[in-house]
Amino acid sequence: MISDYKLKLKSSGEVYLRVKARPGAGKTLIKEILEDDTIKIDIAAPPVKGKANQELIKLLAKEFCVEKKNINIISGKKDKLKLVKIIK
Repeated sequence: MISDYKLKLKSSGEVYLRVKARPGAGKTLIKEILEDDTIKIDIAAPPVKGKANQELIKLLAKEFCVEKKNINIISGKKDKLKLVKIIK
């Protein structure tokens, strides 16, 4: 599903993701990639005190096989729509 982003990370060393998060979902998982390349992700954690962002970073770190410190939410920390940078 997100293999193109993984290839870009591997080849260039960094990738930017536009993420639409849905906190408070039943399970944390990548749902789909929308037509505008936004990645829709369900987050099980509530949007309280950064818990949903922490859960998002944990999911992306596992999915892209990088450490959590290599993932940065550039914009949208308090919004559902976020810009995330991942480096190798």
